[in-house]
Amino acid sequence: MIRFSRTATAWLLLTPMMTIIIGVVGYPLIKTVYYSFTAAHLAAPGTTDSWIGLKNYIKALGNSQFLDSISNTSYFVCVSVSAEIILGVLVALLLNQKFHGRTLLRALLILPLALPTVVNAMMWRLIYAPDFGALNALLTQIGLIESYRSWLGDPDLALSMVAIADVWKNFPLVALITLAALQSISKDLIEAATLDGASAWQRFWNVVFPAILAPVSVALVLRTIEAFKVFDIVYVMTRGGPADSTKTVSFHVYQEAFAYMRIGSGASYALIVVLISSFLIATYMWLLKKQGNTA
Repeated sequence: MIRFSRTATAWLLLTPMMTIIIGVVGYPLIKTVYYSFTAAHLAAPGTTDSWIGLKNYIKALGNSQFLDSISNTSYFVCVSVSAEIILGVLVALLLNQKFHGRTLLRALLILPLALPTVVNAMMWRLIYAPDFGALNALLTQIGLIESYRSWLGDPDLALSMVAIADVWKNFPLVALITLAALQSISKDLIEAATLDGASAWQRFWNVVFPAILAPVSVALVLRTIEAFKVFDIVYVMTRGGPADSTKTVSFHVYQEAFAYMRIGSGASYALIVVLISSFLIATYMWLLKKQGNTA
C-alpha cells in the first residue's frame, strides 16, 4: 500500500481543483493579457499576432467614453451600496424586534434576493414604463407628478432609477447579514444598558453598533465589489442609454470586445477593470485584518 505524506496528500487532493482553476481562469486570463498588447479584431483573425505594446492601454486611459463609464460606475456604486447598507440595517433592526408576522416578513425578505437579476431588471423596466408603468400611475394619482415621465429615457434620471432596482434586489443580503449579527448580541447587555438609563439611540450606538460593525463592513465591501462589476441589470434595462448615461465600465468592455469586435482594446479595458477590482479586494482583506487585530 502506497503511503503519502500529509503535504503530498494535500497537493493530491488539491490537484483536481487546481486543474479546473487553471483551465477555466488561468488560461483565459493569460490569453486576455496577450490580446491586450495586440491589435486583435474578430473581423480580421490575422490581427491576433499584431503586437502593438502599450498602445491599447494608452488609448484606454485617454478614451473619454471609457473614463465616463468609470464615472458612471462610481456613481452607481456610491448610490446603490449606500442605500443598501442603510436600508438593510434599518430592516434588520426592525425584524429583530418581536411582533406578529415577523417570521413571514423574514421569509419574504429572501424573495428579492432569490429573484434572478434578469427577471428583476425586466420587472423594474415594466414599472418604469413611460406609457403604462406602475410608478407613473402611482405618482400621478397621488399628485406628485402631473403627467407620465420616461424614467429610463431621461439621461439625468436613468442611472439613479437603475440603482433603485439594484437596491431592491440586493438590500436583503445586507439585512440578513446584519440580522444574524443582531441575533448574537446578548440580551443581558441590552437589558443592562436599559436599566442604566440609556436611551434607544445610546443603546444602539454603544451596544448594537459595535457588534454589527464587522459584519456590515464585510457586506459593504462585498457589495461594493459586486456593484462595480454591474452589467446584467444595465444590459436588460437600458443597454447603456440614453446617451451613454447608464453605460458602466463592464458594459463598455462588452461593447468594445464583442459589439465592436475589437478584442485587443477590449482586453486592455477588461484588465484595467481587473486591476481596479483587485484593489477593492485588497482593501477588503486589509479591513478584515485590521478589524481582526483590533478585536
